[in-house]
Amino acid sequence: MKSISSIFLTSILILQANYSSSQNAGSPGVSSSKSNKKIQIYTTAENSDLKLSLSNNLISKEKATVFIEIDASKTFQTFLGIGGAITDASAEVFAKLSPEKQQEFLTAYYDKNKGIGYSLARTNIHSCDFSSESYTYIAEGDKDLKTFNIDHDRKFRIPLLKRAIKTADGKLTLFVSPWSPPAFMKDNNDILHGGVLLPEFAQSWANYYAKFIKEYQKEGIPVWGLTIQNEPMATQRWESCIYTPEAERDFLKNFLGPTLEKDGLGDKKIIIWDHNRGDMLEKRAQLVFSDPEVSKYAWGIGFHWYETWNGGTPKFESVGNVHKAFPNKNLLFTEGCIEKFDATKFQFWGNAERYGLNMINDFNNGTVGWTDWNILLDQNGGPNHVGNFCFAPIHADTNTGQLIYTPMYYYIGHLSKFVRPDAKRISETVSDKVLLSTSFKNTDGKIATIVMNQSDKNVVYTITVKSQKNTITIPAHAMQTLVY
Repeated sequence: MKSISSIFLTSILILQANYSSSQNAGSPGVSSSKSNKKIQIYTTAENSDLKLSLSNNLISKEKATVFIEIDASKTFQTFLGIGGAITDASAEVFAKLSPEKQQEFLTAYYDKNKGIGYSLARTNIHSCDFSSESYTYIAEGDKDLKTFNIDHDRKFRIPLLKRAIKTADGKLTLFVSPWSPPAFMKDNNDILHGGVLLPEFAQSWANYYAKFIKEYQKEGIPVWGLTIQNEPMATQRWESCIYTPEAERDFLKNFLGPTLEKDGLGDKKIIIWDHNRGDMLEKRAQLVFSDPEVSKYAWGIGFHWYETWNGGTPKFESVGNVHKAFPNKNLLFTEGCIEKFDATKFQFWGNAERYGLNMINDFNNGTVGWTDWNILLDQNGGPNHVGNFCFAPIHADTNTGQLIYTPMYYYIGHLSKFVRPDAKRISETVSDKVLLSTSFKNTDGKIATIVMNQSDKNVVYTITVKSQKNTITIPAHAMQTLVY
């Protein structure tokens, strides 16, 4: 029986060969009829060997029941990228892999030809729950930051970031996020369990962001942007800090924004909120973006998908409402993962479909980029210093040294590999909600249409672009990317 990683390597090599040849010699395995000539179909499907596989044999002569019409003349937001968070946990697990498995992992995520071409990344400013311990970059009580250093990160995280950037051909858009100020700067004197930033340390904390960015850039790691605070309305048993809407606004307006400008970092993109979709997303946007004195510092607003924690449905409409209200500001998905780790569910297909559902709907509501949580965790869903274990698209079994590719990895790849930075989302209509879809036009002129079928049955659909029509079968519980 083949290992999961060997199956992955075989499929990805086939994909690379087919993708390369299709760029040079038309679509292999497709009839020479005019309607089918210019399209390539890549499919991932449950209960099959299809994993980002070239599958033009799914061109169909059956009668379609769903119709997708593309209008490339109508364009929307510009695509920033797709990626995941390079946390301490990810870096610590990566360091335990053999050199061969490390290279396989890097290729799988960051090589746009042999892998799925991640172009976006997030990392934590000192510790978060996905660190093996709590730590900061200064001695406790050092308000003037005289002891500031990032030696902790040089052991695991910085080496992984550098290799990821190199594998991505030097083009990895990185933003950074704090989970909590140091304990002495907070009213609860605790880096964990919420609390608020004390006013007398606001300037010191703003200086801390600037020092972190500068130190990372000295290491050759460009920082594109930052969020003000991870989940500012959640008191957690791990690193956390509470900001009311007004407190976040005032910290940005009076301290963080001016400090970054003063320190020559005014080009860094500042992202507010960095918490769940829903009413608060809209309220934060309204408060900050409607005030010119603070809005000038804010590139956009970030959000997570955990608003469903109490059994509710995803609030995609709140993303759309912010986009409509503030079309000149940017929406960025900054974190999402499958919670409550269960080692029996590495291959549970519903996890992948949750990713597909969220990605497609977020992009169709104006989101410019999408950031998964940890890029790598171990076989236990960690390490995590408070036991908050979860899933990642790829896990490493540190006992066997093998990589475990989950269906989530392939579903994310259906967008990240084929929709490239600076693409424009284009208009489409879908006749039946049995299929979800989104479409982008890349800068090379090629269009990528992503189609997802969550139903238990194969669906035959026709996609129309101007006068070109193709009828295609999408298997049950499958994701497809059409490139044409």
